Amino acid sequence: MGNSPNRREYQRHTALFSAKYTVKSGTYRDLIGNVSAGGIFIYTRRDIIDGQRITLRFPIIAFDQKPSVLGTVVRSQDKGFAVKFDSPIEERIPRGSQRLQRNAV
Repeated sequence: MGNSPNRREYQRHTALFSAKYTVKSGTYRDLIGNVSAGGIFIYTRRDIIDGQRITLRFPIIAFDQKPSVLGTVVRSQDKGFAVKFDSPIEERIPRGSQRLQRNAV
């Protein structure tokens, strides 16, 4: 069964910029590896536990705007962790900016 369908609702976009986030153990700043309207992957060597709530601030298209986004850590590994947003951020991107699009597949 080598061909597994893409289970992601939103297309991921490679990104390398900083995110500030708060979890139970504290507030940190690390690099984002990729982002979609539904979630984000953050590179870190910190031990971030699955299932915990997270608040993030990072630039979304317009670097002068860094809205706060809430989510849940859904997967941790040795190079970082993945977050699923409580609600998609595509509605929070300013009009006239390039929008994150839903994955057509």
